[in-house]
Amino acid sequence: MNFEEKTLSSEVVYQGKVFTLIKDDIVTSDGHKSFREVAIHNGGVVIVALKDNNTVLLVKQFRYPLKSVNIELPAGKLEPNEEPDFAAKRELEEETGYKAKTWKSLGYINTTPGICTEKLYLYLATNLEFIGAHPDEGEVIKSCEYKISEVFEMIKNGTINDSKTICALTRAFCKGFEV
Repeated sequence: MNFEEKTLSSEVVYQGKVFTLIKDDIVTSDGHKSFREVAIHNGGVVIVALKDNNTVLLVKQFRYPLKSVNIELPAGKLEPNEEPDFAAKRELEEETGYKAKTWKSLGYINTTPGICTEKLYLYLATNLEFIGAHPDEGEVIKSCEYKISEVFEMIKNGTINDSKTICALTRAFCKGFEV
């Protein structure tokens, strides 16, 4: 079965600092004309930073679109043409104050493939050394340490609902780490 859709025309509807919104007129694989609205995003990184076999670093921050404080893994946007490996190291240091001696890629996830090109690269960081946090200007963030069992309990009870956090932790612990 052919699922491919053909683009007839493409128009930039909005150009912002974080994303660009385009509207494409398309033909679906079964011949129907339709449209797609797509947010073009540089992507980002998410870091599962383990202080030891039992402790993970999370951050608390206010998420404006949700109008609430979120508990999530350290993460951040890729700058244009920035390599994900470099961004992960930068974001971990900025948000938690830690550097990691050991890094492992956990692959990537597509956050909302129905409407957005955002790809988040997932990393496991271990052998941490504290050097001092320095968040971006305007970024109010608090680094916290949790036992891994507490984090999975917070996921189960709905305290943590951040999808990138849930995906990255699942990927890390499905690859051989024990809870």
